[in-house]
Amino acid sequence: MIIHFSKKQVEPIPEEETPIWTCTNESCSCWMRNDFSFGEFPSCPICHSSMTSDIKSLPVLTNGTKRGFQ
Repeated sequence: MIIHFSKKQVEPIPEEETPIWTCTNESCSCWMRNDFSFGEFPSCPICHSSMTSDIKSLPVLTNGTKRGFQ
């Protein structure tokens, strides 16, 4: 009996500079992608503090649920 193991090569996940919201409370580490937030100026879903706009290098994702809110 011959057993053959091959190591599958993992492709790198593409990343891009992504707009995010970051919690302003220093003891809270919550952040969320801008595309996945529900409001123009969201509050933190964990501690309910205000959030500030920032940029983070993240894997590329698309949000198929947003359909032109007006």
